[in-house]
Order: sequence, then structure tokens, then C-alpha cells
Amino acid sequence: MSIADLRREYNLTGLRRKDLEADPIRQFQRWFDQVQGARASGQMRKFFVRLYKRLLLMGGAELLDITAMTLATADKAGRPSARVVLLKGVDERGFVFYTNYESRKGLELADNPKAALAFYWPDQEREVCIAGDVSKLPSAESDAYFKSRPRGSRIGAWASHQSAAICDRAALEEKWRQIEARYPGEDVPRPPFWGGFLLRPTRMEFWQGRANRLHDRFCYTREAGQVWTIERLSP
Repeated sequence: MSIADLRREYNLTGLRRKDLEADPIRQFQRWFDQVQGARASGQMRKFFVRLYKRLLLMGGAELLDITAMTLATADKAGRPSARVVLLKGVDERGFVFYTNYESRKGLELADNPKAALAFYWPDQEREVCIAGDVSKLPSAESDAYFKSRPRGSRIGAWASHQSAAICDRAALEEKWRQIEARYPGEDVPRPPFWGGFLLRPTRMEFWQGRANRLHDRFCYTREAGQVWTIERLSP
């Protein structure tokens, strides 16, 4: 079968304008809660979600990482790059992720502090696309998150000069051992070149798959005075 013959039908549900929250971040949080089986409808649904996940694992299927999001950035010349990172927080300000400030994405965000995010949740036949302005999180917030990470991950943040070329795997592992020896206890401080970013959305789009490719798409655009306008888009 050729790639062009690979198709999927979308028949799960629809999305109506009257069902949308006025604020897109609240709408995102609602969808995120639904995809992790945490709707207010409660314990029975959670039970069936847990049962479904166990059956998937027994069958050898991998569970979807619902925090995975594609992060797109661009350099000074407008050349884009994209990669998958993990969402680590969402609140009224926007969307939070962490990385090495000296990585490719970190340097691009320093030069061009605008980015886009995309979430795709195939089990729900849903996608959320987000664009906005990016800034570094306050140091105290990055410190608090870094302390919550496993010790090995904290050491790894020091050992990896992210995006830089290395001669081989052995060199990376040796660097990890050197950092581990430098910090023998649990107190591994946050590297000055590592921390969080906050994307404050100016545009958010919600996509719900529908039959015959007549998908539902709604776009939120931030206007002056922090007011959001909502438009239905053609699929």
C-alpha cells in the first residue's frame, strides 16, 4: 500500500460554537482534561478510562503522551525548525516548557521570541494549534521546577550541551559521570543555561475531525484589551 492510500475516517464527535469557552486557555484545559479522562462526569468514566489503558498495555500498545507538543521556532532569517517538547504547565498566562537556553530552539527564541505549538490527540480526533510571544520564566519558577525533576535528569541537564555536536555516546556518558561526582548528594542546582519559557498566545485554533473531511475548526484571535474573537474556519 502506498503512503497516499493510507487514510483515516473521523467520526467521533463534532464541535459547535455554543459549546466553546469564551477564553481559549480554558477551552484548552477542558479538552486536556477530557483527553486524560478527568472530566467532572466523574469516577465511572475514570474507571473505564483506566480499564481501557490497561487493555492497551496488555495488548502491547503504547499510551499516548498527551503533553507532547510540536514547538516551531525560526531564526533571524526566518528559517523554521520544529521539534517535540513536553508541556509542563498551562495557566491564565499561557503555556510553559523547559529547555537548554543554549540549544537551537533556545537561541532562536532569543533572536526571534515568537513561536507556535501544535497538539494532536488522535484518540479524541482533535488538534490544537497555538501561536504567540515567548519569554523566559522568572528564575524562581525555573528553580522550583528543576528541583522537582529526578536527580538523573538534573545531572543530565548539566551534562548535555544540547544541540552541540559530540564525538560519541561515551563522551556524553563520561560527562554525566563527572557531574554526578561533582554533586554527590540530592542537591543538584539548576544550570544557569537551563530554564523555562512561557508562550503567551495571540492565536489559538481548535480542530475536531469530522466525516468526509468536513472538519470543525474554530480560531480565537486576541484583540486589543485582551478580548478574544472567535471565528469558524473552513476545513
